[in-house]
Amino acid sequence: MGNSGVSASTFEIGTGLYLIVVAMLASTIGGYVAGRLRTKWVGVHTHEVFFRDTAHGFLAWALATVLGAAVLTAAAGSFAGGASSGLASAAGVSATQSAESDGPVDYYVDALLRSNPAASPNTTYLRATRREIARILTTGLRDGDIPAPDRTYVAQVVAARTGLNQADAEKRVSDIIDQAKTALDNARKAAAKLSLWLTASLLIGAFSASLAATEGGYVRDNWNPSLTGR
Repeated sequence: MGNSGVSASTFEIGTGLYLIVVAMLASTIGGYVAGRLRTKWVGVHTHEVFFRDTAHGFLAWALATVLGAAVLTAAAGSFAGGASSGLASAAGVSATQSAESDGPVDYYVDALLRSNPAASPNTTYLRATRREIARILTTGLRDGDIPAPDRTYVAQVVAARTGLNQADAEKRVSDIIDQAKTALDNARKAAAKLSLWLTASLLIGAFSASLAATEGGYVRDNWNPSLTGR
């Protein structure tokens, strides 16, 4: 189909192969340059030369990897900070509200102060209700599942705000929780697969850099200036 997008598995495999190819090419170039630029060792056994060139290539790969990780980490932190500031400004959040954040005990405070939504539905402060339910879902999904009392309370809030009966509200809550669990599980699987691709690209990069350094060193040792007229 002309309007069909790339499937998740195809995108994942393509991304993994891209990481491997980029790592292999960059590491090969870096390793070759490291071996080619070294001075010629006189009176050193060929096995020792091979070992030294391999080590030089590996060290060049390691240094480039550490520097690349540091640059990406700094860029990601700067981008996240700028995005957070931009979102806060766009939403018109005051300085006091921006400084507020949900603490680890807010969920338990909510549990202590819960009222009966069926008896006194809170239809005014939607933002506070959304934050409370978000804390319930975040805490429950982090622990593996939403406890039954929390499910009942969330269903009561949904019923009070939407006009659904309790049974339909409970079904909606269960469906949404199942969808959230599926999304989290897919995200964990994607992260695990990406880590495998990254590990493979790092290993291939290290091998390529080491091998290319030995080739660059071999060219350096066997270079004959008389062939170039110098």
